[in-house]
Amino acid sequence: MEGRKGKIVAGATFSSLLILIIVLWLCLGLSKTFFLLAGIAVACILSVLVWVLLQHAALNRRTMSLVRRSTLEGNELRLEYSFLRKVAGLPTKFRYKDLEVATDHFQALIGRGASASVFKGILDDGTQVAVKRIEGAEHGDQEFRSEVSAVASVQHVNLVRLLGYCLNPGGPRFLVYEYIHNGSLATWIFPGDSSSCSGDHHHRKCLPWALRYCVAVDVAKALAYLHNDCRSRVLHLDIKPENILLDEGFRALVSDFGLSKLMGRDQSRIVTTIRGTRGYLAPEWFLENGISEKSDIYSYGMVLLEMVGGRRNVMLVGDGQPSERQWSYFPKIVSEKVREGKAMQVVDERLLQPQGSEDVEVEKAQVETLLHVALWCIQENPKLRPSMARVVDMLEGRIPADLPPETEMIIMDILSMDDLPTAGTMNYSSILSGR
Repeated sequence: MEGRKGKIVAGATFSSLLILIIVLWLCLGLSKTFFLLAGIAVACILSVLVWVLLQHAALNRRTMSLVRRSTLEGNELRLEYSFLRKVAGLPTKFRYKDLEVATDHFQALIGRGASASVFKGILDDGTQVAVKRIEGAEHGDQEFRSEVSAVASVQHVNLVRLLGYCLNPGGPRFLVYEYIHNGSLATWIFPGDSSSCSGDHHHRKCLPWALRYCVAVDVAKALAYLHNDCRSRVLHLDIKPENILLDEGFRALVSDFGLSKLMGRDQSRIVTTIRGTRGYLAPEWFLENGISEKSDIYSYGMVLLEMVGGRRNVMLVGDGQPSERQWSYFPKIVSEKVREGKAMQVVDERLLQPQGSEDVEVEKAQVETLLHVALWCIQENPKLRPSMARVVDMLEGRIPADLPPETEMIIMDILSMDDLPTAGTMNYSSILSGR
């Protein structure tokens, strides 16, 4: 506005002086007086031009200063907004191009499932992430954003953080998680299970007993938080060793909220499609009864048994062709051994072997505690299963873990054993269970 006014004033002054010169020429002719007055008029015109140029330059400087200030303020606001989003746990919306660069065009595959794949990536700021690519879509974009925001707001020291998401129009969707360096629990408790070995963890190691007990407590605390301490109750619905990750200090973090459901405090639901992993599903999944947090508790109990035994709960045993071998149901074996007072006979044999300088005795009391808790958790009647908060109390010794009543284990009849894959063909992903 100021520049426009200056130009108008300059134009009016120039026109007036030019008219004055013409009038003087007509009145005085080419006399000395005319040239004197004309010189004064020209000087005035030049002065006006200089003033206009100075005003224009000053206006440009002010404009550039405002632009720079606006840019700096905008950058500061973006940085502050980004910082506040991270502090508040709000998910970041990533561009597809950024994820493509971070994952080296999706080359670093670390896990694969029926409908999703997981890739290792490095963001621009050096943050290592696990990028889950989800094929197909069950919900619209707006509902997907709402679910992502709800899940990302759920934060606990024993839960893998969801950092952000990406909506690729017409293509797959992406979830971006923090990267957990030691991979899944499955790679540390199952000997020679190649299906649970992928990514950087092709070696086979045995998790010591003390760490296994700590993992049991960590996972229990994570589930107790999801079930009891969130504004909306969160059901994981797919608890298994592949969805329990170990950080650099071997603390457990529960991962993969792809199947999580946000529910009201007193709500349960009927699920018509089985969406978890066989071998960890509670009977109510198959009976189409109400699904609640008790279903997660059952899966947790099954995981505890596998941690103690270092083996899958359902597996083929014996020699010869698969058709000549028999299915072994570990929970049934554990129940019988515990009631016979032979709990140590179901412990992972590798833990009972001398380990040289790393030899750490497996405490019978802890074994019995874990097995008792596990047997409570896998009760057929959901009402008999303890809450996860009570499980934490039992594991940490605040309340006794008594031997639970016998259960029929009708899951053996519900599961079609002929349909169950062998341990060598089970498709277990290593990081974020890409189904």
